[in-house]
Amino acid sequence: MDLARLAADTTGVRSRIAAAVAARADDVVALGRAVHADPELSFAEHRAARAVAELLRADGFAVEAGVGGLETAFTATAGTGPLTVALCVEYDALPDVGHACGHNLIAGAGVAAAVGLRPLVDELGLTLKVIGTPAEEHGGGKTVLLDRGVFDDVAMALMVHPLQEGLSYDPVGTTSQAVGRYRATFRGRAAHAAAAPHLAVNAADAAVVAQVAVGLLRQQLPSDHRVALFVSEAGHATNIIPDRAVVDFECRAFTLPEYEALLVRVRRCFEAGALATGAELEITATEPLYEPLEHDPGLCARWSDAISFFGHDVEPGAGLAGGSTDMGNVSRRIPSIHPWIGVPGCAAPIHSHDFAAVADSPAAYDLMLEAGVAMAWTVAAVSADEDEVRRLLDAAASRRVRA
Repeated sequence: MDLARLAADTTGVRSRIAAAVAARADDVVALGRAVHADPELSFAEHRAARAVAELLRADGFAVEAGVGGLETAFTATAGTGPLTVALCVEYDALPDVGHACGHNLIAGAGVAAAVGLRPLVDELGLTLKVIGTPAEEHGGGKTVLLDRGVFDDVAMALMVHPLQEGLSYDPVGTTSQAVGRYRATFRGRAAHAAAAPHLAVNAADAAVVAQVAVGLLRQQLPSDHRVALFVSEAGHATNIIPDRAVVDFECRAFTLPEYEALLVRVRRCFEAGALATGAELEITATEPLYEPLEHDPGLCARWSDAISFFGHDVEPGAGLAGGSTDMGNVSRRIPSIHPWIGVPGCAAPIHSHDFAAVADSPAAYDLMLEAGVAMAWTVAAVSADEDEVRRLLDAAASRRVRA
């Protein structure tokens, strides 16, 4: 992507933002490549968080590490204006498939937007706050940071998410699924599998019954509901009937009431396993609930205007068929956008080895820089609209009063 030419082809604030990003583009791409090459799992992203924070520190941001009591979270702040804008960056990877959700690109796009805006923060009346948000894949880092006050002063929040080609870049009316993750533990009674099987209570059988019940339940679920599970423990030796079995599971739906109803039905499947075998059952939440996204229409309009400059489709789209993000929790408290950006030529689904490879391609890094510039242009357009600034500031003040 020729950002220098982009700066020359635009005018005013847009040109200055593009020029600022152009000056650091090689460093931002190198950051994205480094994060991709060194995948770290949720809450363990020490090298990625440090690399992102150090680039921002070198660009003049004041960095605070370990915010919200999370070792791999940080804030990087520039400016002291009345409108506090958060750019959320993610950098955790997935087990086995690495950066198959493109979080290296999410981090790079957020950093590109930050370096583009940093020279203009005083002029635009901004306090620009880059928030390093760990554990999006598992753990709900943003939810933890919300609960611990890291977002308290934020009036608007932005990030982008890469996907395969073909979805609209316009997030208006699109959402994500609520997801809750749980652990079901069956406790039975061990016995010798040949000498005294009749004296045992088979916890593994309870897990099998639950799996079969969930599989049958899927036939009667709405097409946009999802249940996924795996057995993480169900015995250790063939001659011992298992007295403990553990099943990790998740439920997803596009609204919170639908999610709650689905969870009730799935819990009954696990209760059926316990009832059929005589095992005891305990179900505990393993992560915070991820809530559905709510995109702010005013921010969406400015984002679509900005990203359309690069020729991307901003006709209204249907959004995702499934997927969840803890940015949903942020969006239900703070005006936010989380648009999806399609990597040109990519047909691979996220969370696959093929998508992980695409996330390290020249086309992906070009798109990352475009998205960063477009986010910065979005923030600049909002800051120039007095009515929009007042709306955001009033909403932030009301939120603080309610808290």
